[in-house]
Amino acid sequence: MNKQLEYYQNKLDYEMDSYDLFYALEKGENVVAIDTRQRATFEKEHIPGAINIPHREMNEETTRQLAKSKTYVCYCSGIGCNASTHGALNMTKLGFKVKELIGGIEWWKFDGHATEGSAINEGKKYQLYADEVGHS
Repeated sequence: MNKQLEYYQNKLDYEMDSYDLFYALEKGENVVAIDTRQRATFEKEHIPGAINIPHREMNEETTRQLAKSKTYVCYCSGIGCNASTHGALNMTKLGFKVKELIGGIEWWKFDGHATEGSAINEGKKYQLYADEVGHS
């Protein structure tokens, strides 16, 4: 039973869903979204306020300006992409506190959240929907 408890605790320690990220960003918590995809993809569409550091370019130089006191939530396109996993691993190796966004930007949009960029998605009023269905 202890292995199972450890497994689920680790999932919560190392992963975050789009609602929890949306809530954390909206409440001004000490969290930053990092888009780990290539710059052109980021410029087309990304989570509002996210920063872009492609996972292949993550190193001490490209992360120098980041505060180690924050939690960084790495994301990519979605379940068919592992750039967020590469990014989370790289950021962890560099000494940052990191989580990975479950489902990437695909699930962010699926859950009704807006995006920024040249192909913005207006989203919907997710907070009202979440309250109606009791999502927490």
